[in-house]
Amino acid sequence: MKKLLIVSLFLIVLFGCRSNKKPDDAVAKVYDEYLYKIDLVGIVPKGTSSKDSAQIINSYINNWVNQKLLLKKAEKNLDKKQIDFEKQLNDYKNSLIIYAYEQELIKQKLDTVISDKEIATYYQKNQNDFQLRDNIIKVIFVKLPLKSQIENKVKALYKSESEADRKTLITICKKDAINCFFEDNSWLFFSDLLKEIPIKTYNQEEYLQNHRYVEMQDSLYSYYVNIKGFKIKEGISPLSFEKENIKNIIINKRKLKLIEEMRNETFKEAIKKGDFKIY
Repeated sequence: MKKLLIVSLFLIVLFGCRSNKKPDDAVAKVYDEYLYKIDLVGIVPKGTSSKDSAQIINSYINNWVNQKLLLKKAEKNLDKKQIDFEKQLNDYKNSLIIYAYEQELIKQKLDTVISDKEIATYYQKNQNDFQLRDNIIKVIFVKLPLKSQIENKVKALYKSESEADRKTLITICKKDAINCFFEDNSWLFFSDLLKEIPIKTYNQEEYLQNHRYVEMQDSLYSYYVNIKGFKIKEGISPLSFEKENIKNIIINKRKLKLIEEMRNETFKEAIKKGDFKIY
């Protein structure tokens, strides 16, 4: 009997010691859960310094410990119904699976080719959806350092409609201008120009209606502006300004149509095959 008792006590002590022994590759423990070295693989980006790597790893370990402690506390203080998220998790998982399939379907079957005619047709049918929220302009502008060697040439050329003069202006400005813009077939927001040029106006619409050419200076720079055209906010936005926006709208409509067709086909096919019943 004594021998049996001694053996039992020895086994209790032995297994008790083993349960307290840290696994060789463990880096942290919370209650009965371990964080292992393998769990840290990939959390440090390549090329990170030793110091930064240590900080990232320590931060990860601390976050893991805190999360486990908080989770344990929450589980102790909530009843079973409050911590039963199985239905929500299943619903979320199902949504993710369906979404992944829809994205794969879009990748494989979506027609992304959009003709200019299709864009123009959409624009004509939906012009009321394209109201301008800000004033837009077509413009040429040049920003030069004060007393620039090319200032007289810029002053003589920036108003010209001659293609040869435009090429000359572009050439000289590429070398000496602080900033310049010559894409006068493109629309841009007037507010973007105001970030580059210190025009002071309390009424943008009135300013645009009364200023075609602007020449001004501040303590550092000279500015030359040729406003080739403008559209006032709350008017209809021009097609060229909305082209990319319309492309995105058409693409999104095609995506929705493709998904809707897939869902309808899935339902019809299931009816034919008798794959479901509603009781």
